[in-house]
Order: sequence, then structure tokens, then C-alpha cells
Amino acid sequence: MRIIPAIDIINGKCVRLTKGDYSTQKTYNENPLEVANFFEDNGVAFLHLVDLDGAKSNTIINHKVLYEIASKTNLKIDFGGGLKQHKDIQIAFENGANQITGGSIAYKSEATFLEWLTTYGSSKIILGADALHRKIATQGWLDTSDKDVVDFILEYEQKGIEYVISTDISKDGMLQGPSLDLYQEIISKSNVKLIASGGITTIEDVIALKNMGCEGAIIGKAIYEGTINLKELMKLC
Repeated sequence: MRIIPAIDIINGKCVRLTKGDYSTQKTYNENPLEVANFFEDNGVAFLHLVDLDGAKSNTIINHKVLYEIASKTNLKIDFGGGLKQHKDIQIAFENGANQITGGSIAYKSEATFLEWLTTYGSSKIILGADALHRKIATQGWLDTSDKDVVDFILEYEQKGIEYVISTDISKDGMLQGPSLDLYQEIISKSNVKLIASGGITTIEDVIALKNMGCEGAIIGKAIYEGTINLKELMKLC
């Protein structure tokens, strides 16, 4: 299973939110490249980079941060946040993203998202399936829908999606453990490569996700707050 640390960006700084609430913003480092270098120095090969400004603005904002990390590290970056138009996805790839994640766009403009999938291929386009109480959330989690997250994933699997990042918003940033039951349901009903996100707090959580068959685990606050020692985790992996 891939270990994928997360860097969330607001105003060019590395921050974390709780349950996606922008009012809970906590800044961990004003230089995201330093954080990325720390990850790489500890054996990490992958990075989940989210443009939270972009998620609210409906267009990519922090592409310079993406470029700096991509050009000065060897991390393979999946990038999300604010990708709504073709020019946004082009900017992301041009600035060094290996993959992009589309969440709101996949829900609100299926035709556009499927065009991206056809153009770039299923290895490059990740479905972002973030949900609150099982209902898909969009616009940087500011809006919720009536769409069940498992149904959403299954429908897109039939249309060719390969990778899925699923975050249970109620768990995000709470350091109370991930939604194991939800992920087990997704894995049992589909063949997607599931990347778990939200609530991962201990190395034991990571092991549980690996054992159930998750392809990757995105870890954010647990690393920043020290409930997971990254060096120990990478040795274990």
C-alpha cells in the first residue's frame, strides 16, 4: 500500500483544516517545499497536494507551489482543488502533477470529467469521492448533495475510472480513526484502486487499511501532530 502524505495549501502556506472547515485553519509551515523535502528525506515517494484556495475559487490558484515542489523533489504528486475547466487541468500537468483529482467536477459536470478521463487516461485522473454522512460533498466540502458515495463510485467505475480517493469528512482532521466500514464496503463492491483519506491517526490504522486492500492511504494531521512517526511508518512499509 502506498503511503501518501498530504499538503493542503492556503495563501501558499501548508495548513490543515478540521472537517473541511476553513475557520479551523492551522498553519504548520509557511514553506510547503520544506515539508515536501521532509517527506522525501524520510523515504516518501508520493504526495497528495490540495489547493484549498482553488477549491473555493473554482479555478486553480496555487500552481506555483505545485511547480516548486515538482521541480525540486522527485515526489510523484496527485493534485486537486479548483480543477473545473480544461485550462486548469492543463496548468496542473504543465506544472508537474503526475495525477489530478476531480471531485466537484465529477459530480457537477460528468461530461467534462469523462472527457478528461478519455483524454488523459485512467492512470492520470483520480475520482474524488468525498462525503459527509455518506453523501457526496463538493466545492471544498462547502456544499453537500443527496448522492450516496458508494453509488457514485460504482457508477464511475462502470465509466472507466480506476483510482478513487474517498474522504469521510466527519473523520477528517479529528484524529479518531478512519471510516473502516465505509472503505470495506467500497472494496467489497468494486475493483477500484481505493485511496483512503481522513481520520488516519496511528500506524495501526494504516495496517488495518492495508489489510483490507486499500491501494493507498493519505495521511495529514497525524504526521503534523506526531501521532504517527513518519520514519517508523516508512520502515514498517
